[in-house]
Amino acid sequence: MHVILLLTAALAVLASSPLQADSILESPLSDGDGRFVLDDGAKVVDGDVEVDTSAISGEFHEYFKTVPAKVNFIFGKPYVISYDYTVNKVGDNKTEFYHLLRSTEGDADVGMKLWTDAAGRKGHKEFTATLESANYRFILGVRFKGAIRIENLKIRETTAKEIVAEDDSILLNLPPVANGPFQPNWNSLLNYQVPEWFRDAKFGIWAHWGPQCEAERGDWFARNMYMKGKGGRAPDTGYPHPSEFGFKDVIHAWKAEKFDPDQLVKFYKDNGAKYFMAMANHHDNFDNYDSKYQPWNSVKVGPKKDLIGGWAAAARKYGLRFGVSVHASRAWSWYEPAQGTDETGPYAGKPYDGKLTKADGKGKWWDGLDPQDLYAQNHTPGKKFSWTWDRDQGSSWPDSAYMENFFKRTQQLWDDYHPDQIYFDDTVLPFHGITDKVGLNLAAHFYNTRLNKEGVTEAVMNGKGLSNKQRRAMVYDIERGKANAILPQPWETSTCLGQWHYNKAVLDQHLYKSAASVIRILCDIVSKNGNLLLSVPLQRDGQPDAEEIKIVNEIGAWLKLNGEAIYATRPWQTFGEGPSATNNKNGQGGAETDTFTPEDIRFTQSKDGQTLYAIVLEIPKDGKVAIKSLGNASPSWPEKIRSVRLLGGGELKFTRDENGLHVLLPENFTGQTALALKITS
Repeated sequence: MHVILLLTAALAVLASSPLQADSILESPLSDGDGRFVLDDGAKVVDGDVEVDTSAISGEFHEYFKTVPAKVNFIFGKPYVISYDYTVNKVGDNKTEFYHLLRSTEGDADVGMKLWTDAAGRKGHKEFTATLESANYRFILGVRFKGAIRIENLKIRETTAKEIVAEDDSILLNLPPVANGPFQPNWNSLLNYQVPEWFRDAKFGIWAHWGPQCEAERGDWFARNMYMKGKGGRAPDTGYPHPSEFGFKDVIHAWKAEKFDPDQLVKFYKDNGAKYFMAMANHHDNFDNYDSKYQPWNSVKVGPKKDLIGGWAAAARKYGLRFGVSVHASRAWSWYEPAQGTDETGPYAGKPYDGKLTKADGKGKWWDGLDPQDLYAQNHTPGKKFSWTWDRDQGSSWPDSAYMENFFKRTQQLWDDYHPDQIYFDDTVLPFHGITDKVGLNLAAHFYNTRLNKEGVTEAVMNGKGLSNKQRRAMVYDIERGKANAILPQPWETSTCLGQWHYNKAVLDQHLYKSAASVIRILCDIVSKNGNLLLSVPLQRDGQPDAEEIKIVNEIGAWLKLNGEAIYATRPWQTFGEGPSATNNKNGQGGAETDTFTPEDIRFTQSKDGQTLYAIVLEIPKDGKVAIKSLGNASPSWPEKIRSVRLLGGGELKFTRDENGLHVLLPENFTGQTALALKITS
């Protein structure tokens, strides 16, 4: 049988301003690093493939051609690679074609896609890939199972078309960023080093608190109240219909009358937090500070208090590093349901309050304010909400004025309140997928305004969904999840005792995480070079409920005894052992469902490497701890073990053989959660 793949290819992207680039493809095409993975019966002749697989039909084989690219790829910018093809004489429907970009630096392939075509088929293929460096090759291949003979597989040369960078088409008028060593591009940000304070802190508490907590009905209330069936709609909430009472009115009702940042931050510090984060704004687009660029803010509306100002002062009073979380980039599309109407029922066709304008407020409590500044609805809604700003899925894109305003709000937040940390609730950066200009300029400004006397930045900036290289430029956050191994760069898990915004049903139904669960999550994360940022939801009045206070006190009591194994530690040679170490979920949600046994142990070590800590995540009922990683023959600890101490206790009896280190706990040991052993040689 014969397969002839005729390819006309061009790199094309979604914008209009050209890069400097030579011809995309070499002419004529070389064999690149193409190879055929098969047994000795395979051979490659003059760039073509001739092989008979009839004798080994059960095996999987592949051949790929590399199309060398002479393109000035820009790190972090998305490109669409597209091409047309024709297939002749394919006789086996198990034959698959694929394309991808492969890095010469050993990173994972990107843009991988497979498809099957029959003889005579013509097609057009494209995919979007965000490149991390210039060292990528475009690969087109074929793989197959079964008896098939392939001859004369050729990839023909093509004519290059103009290459353009997607975000060069987005014209933004951004204020200047602070001078300093960091420039607003990925290559410059790769010089970032995570500050020592963050690596030592390990445990922080977050007040994920804003006007959506007024309803005490959980996360995304400001969106859900405009969507039938989401639990946020009248009459379930007791609020009037959203054509008469919208989220602007929820803000007006929110008074935060018991807000006491001094008392709360002291409470957090007393219970082990080394840094504190407050929510500056959420997708509801309301700024919890004295914002110059968002009239809908906590000084002018609702509490009429500078909430971030109060948090910042309290954090500094008690010596905690201070962070802010910024979520408002999503308001553009997140709020689009506020423009809608009921399709049926007594309010059918009556617009929700997201269509109101400044003129409609005359004589009302919001006289002088424009609801459009809150709801960001001066645009046609997209067909479908997409977290990744994916237009192919129907997402709308914000205009330049909206992105410029977001930049100014965030820059002012940093310049006025001087946080040490910022958390972006975005994939990579705000507006990533449209443009990284906003995020990169904010990053450079933030890093340059937090330089210490040695000229090293003390700033921490979190983003989600980061590539390996991007994790060198900022701190990787895994929301409600974890890593499944020791990561080379410090990282963070952000999670919550219950739901992100306060939900009274979580209290009533006893659905909070237990203190024991949080402690075990913390130990697992720290053993892998991570930090835990724990949100403790606040009620509408600004206070935690009684159950949350009890849980935080229990976490604090454990840390008072065992904090030496947590704070200012570094990962050991292995993060742990036991069933959970081998059945180890990764990514978002991974830290929420684990169960642990007395065999599950996590390791940390002192910064000087002289002391090892073994944290046993479940107390053994027989009072015996066995640590397999520390047997006599262990290459991880060839030295003699001199001492084993129980943190919060004293010296323990132990033996050591080829099967591990065996430790006997005190007869009167009353620990209920996890215990930490201090091991020295």
